[in-house]
Amino acid sequence: MNVGLFTSVFVTLFVIMDPPGTVPLFISLTAGQSRAVRKKAAWQAVLVAFGVIVVFAAFGQQILKHLGITLPALQCAGGLLLLLIALQLLTDTAEDPVQTKNVNIAFVPLGTPLLAGPGAIVATMVFVQRANGSLPDVVAISAGIVAIHLVMWLTLRFSGVIMRILGENGVLLITRIAGLLLSAIAVQLVAGAVRDFIKAG
Repeated sequence: MNVGLFTSVFVTLFVIMDPPGTVPLFISLTAGQSRAVRKKAAWQAVLVAFGVIVVFAAFGQQILKHLGITLPALQCAGGLLLLLIALQLLTDTAEDPVQTKNVNIAFVPLGTPLLAGPGAIVATMVFVQRANGSLPDVVAISAGIVAIHLVMWLTLRFSGVIMRILGENGVLLITRIAGLLLSAIAVQLVAGAVRDFIKAG
């Protein structure tokens, strides 16, 4: 397994999906519900997010090929999208998702777009495109996806405990750090795409 790629996938998805940052949102969306219902919502939301990301990881390349989109173009678009998300994390301008009427919150808005949002989907597709079918890289990407969803499930499962330990200020601090890291990743993606465009003439 490509350990470096595994680390890159895990860290990138961690800062995009922002497990600590989802804690207050999860608590607010499940307020007034029993502990059993919150536990069920936690694993359902993570399962939905995992399914969405796996589908795009598996079939994203075919979609891009059909549309005639190149990897540098996807990298540049993904980098710009991640940069917007990073700015929202840094400036606290993102709108909190609200519960959709008559829809299980584990599906909307928790599973998607809160966990499996555009940023996570694009980042995963970029990693898969880079792997180009290499078995060690595919294993690393798969392990990274599974690992981040495991962390996300544990975070939501014990959200009450985490909120008490970190407090609102602690969650805010982690969110800001995640935004800074994500902005650096976004700039690196755009820079790599520009370099590839130049090489391709």
